[in-house]
Amino acid sequence: MDISEIIGDAIAYPIHNIKALVIYMIIGIITGILGGASFMGLLMSLTGKNALAAGGFGILGVLVLLIGALLITGYGLDIVKFGIERRDDGPGIDLVRQVLNAVKLLIVSIVYYIVPAIIAWVLFTLLGRGILTVLIVMIISIIFAFAEFMAICRLAKYDSLGEALAIGEAIGDISKVGVIKLLATIIIVVVIAMIVCFILLYVYKLNSLIGGILLGIFAVYLTFFANRAAGLLYSDA
Repeated sequence: MDISEIIGDAIAYPIHNIKALVIYMIIGIITGILGGASFMGLLMSLTGKNALAAGGFGILGVLVLLIGALLITGYGLDIVKFGIERRDDGPGIDLVRQVLNAVKLLIVSIVYYIVPAIIAWVLFTLLGRGILTVLIVMIISIIFAFAEFMAICRLAKYDSLGEALAIGEAIGDISKVGVIKLLATIIIVVVIAMIVCFILLYVYKLNSLIGGILLGIFAVYLTFFANRAAGLLYSDA
């Protein structure tokens, strides 16, 4: 598939799976509202205004926010899998599976950030912070960022942490997909997400309730959109 086909399909995909979209939007709305409320609660507890009640409400809100984020993120991995298989239907809703998906994603992200961080530390320790060292570290960081993207797709495809953490295989998948195609797709997805987020943050400043609801809705839509695009992109590997 070319880039325009991937983006076009990914934009339309959430609407084609309206049942799951609505369910996760409800979860997203609750998460968005409580996320904002929990932030305010924690802020009030820090300023000493009804510290105990505000702090308790804030902690409860953070827990709900965390659970909601895990559910949405985990469902996104299943969307990647369906994209790889080029299926037009939506994944079934399995809350336990999707929370486990999110935990696996967290492990993958940690590994793919720790490894380049260790390499950077070793290089800076041995070679100092010269321009050449900084350039090498930047290149390594970019390679591992792309490799993490591939690792997430491998996790979705094989449902295996071992396959996802095969760093050499993940790096090899970059050339299979195509560096230019990969970079262009990521840039387009990120730009679209940033534009939506910028608008939502502005709305949130004007009205936190409406902003929280819209944030929950569009966070879910963007999750469906971005993960569908990732799956379709990796389907060419």
